[in-house]
Amino acid sequence: MTGLLWNLGSFLLALGILIAVHEFGHFWVARRCGVIVEKFSIGFGKSIWRKVAKDGTEYSLSMIPLGGYVKMLDERVDEVPEELKHRAFNNRPLWQRTSIVAAGPIANFLFAIFAYWIVYLIGIPAVKPVIGVVTPNSIVAQAGIEPGMELKAVSGLKTADWESVNMAIISHIGDESMAFTVTDSDNIGVEHTKTLDLSEWHFDPEKDSAMQTLGFKPFSPEISPVIAHIGEQSAAEAAGFQVNDELLEINGVEVKNWQQVVDIIQSSPGQDVSITVLRDNNKLDVVLVPNSRELSDGRMVGFAGIGPQVAEWPEDYRFELRFGVFEAIGKAVEKTGQLVDLTFGMVVKLITGDVAVKNLSGPISIAKGAGMTADYGLVYFLGFLALISVNLGIINLLPLPVLDGGHLLFFAIEAVTRKPVSEKVQDIGYRVGSAIIVMLMAVALFNDFTRL
Repeated sequence: MTGLLWNLGSFLLALGILIAVHEFGHFWVARRCGVIVEKFSIGFGKSIWRKVAKDGTEYSLSMIPLGGYVKMLDERVDEVPEELKHRAFNNRPLWQRTSIVAAGPIANFLFAIFAYWIVYLIGIPAVKPVIGVVTPNSIVAQAGIEPGMELKAVSGLKTADWESVNMAIISHIGDESMAFTVTDSDNIGVEHTKTLDLSEWHFDPEKDSAMQTLGFKPFSPEISPVIAHIGEQSAAEAAGFQVNDELLEINGVEVKNWQQVVDIIQSSPGQDVSITVLRDNNKLDVVLVPNSRELSDGRMVGFAGIGPQVAEWPEDYRFELRFGVFEAIGKAVEKTGQLVDLTFGMVVKLITGDVAVKNLSGPISIAKGAGMTADYGLVYFLGFLALISVNLGIINLLPLPVLDGGHLLFFAIEAVTRKPVSEKVQDIGYRVGSAIIVMLMAVALFNDFTRL
């Protein structure tokens, strides 16, 4: 219950911020263009808080927090006194109406730049993208990628950390090939470009890791089968394990790596697991009965409450992405540009069928993401806000009449024909656009529920 409330609170905070940013873009430009703004609302439906400013604009928080709106003076909606008609939205010049509508998505992109600017000023821990394991005969193995190589770029896009690598790889869903620029571990500074054949690449974002489906894993420090941590009131504590116990055998099989231990414990909820440990140079047999835990897909897995010893990261592998005030601006613009390219590319591939509709996410998935990033700290939450803000900006630019992009499409037609699109055509467009949006929202919600 606590986790649910935390996710919900983080989601409402994130959504409130992004809606306010988007609507403020419309509001600010409308005021600068001389249009009278009657209401600025975060949310839809009945107001739970409202205030009327001296200039007559009503500011409101409404009950349904899944959007917002700026209500401007408009002859198409209400009767407008003769003396105020020149300040109605529909009577402003085309370039002003276009600017007002485009200001919402632009505000989302600017907010993403601002959020990343703060992130890079504070600094975020990162790890160099050095390849640790390569699966034999995999896509990357066939391209000549080897363990120890550092990924410097993916198809020309620089990759300073694993987040950049993952984003760049995902952007190639549906493509025929992808290029990795790498440096050898024993030939530092010399870069090679390897071309990956993606014709046989099968990647389901809901089930798989993009990197693992290509056949590689990031480098990570060695994990020893030696206990470094025991949880309080855990199954391991009840069984009598102690810190520094070395695991020699599990169910009569020699322990070769920690993953082997994890796999057996997870597959044995509530069952006896026989483990031989080395303690103070003496071998001891311990019987562990893992506790049970239900996963989101309904499967029951075992857990013991123990953690292994992990070697230190090499000094030159870890770094912090932190920049000065002015350099951080450039990095923030670059990062936002990459997100725009990735998001736009995903939308195009969704339309063409290269990305499955089942990968659409709705408010439940966004709420989970908000809660998780809020757990990690401010910089991660800001990065999440930037990602969602870019997505919100791109989606609003789609040429559907109920969205900003639809209005911009009508304005573009007006610019060519020298006359506004008829209200009848607009009305039909709004109905069709609304139906498409409702359908997409239904699919996204269905996908969310299937992931619970």
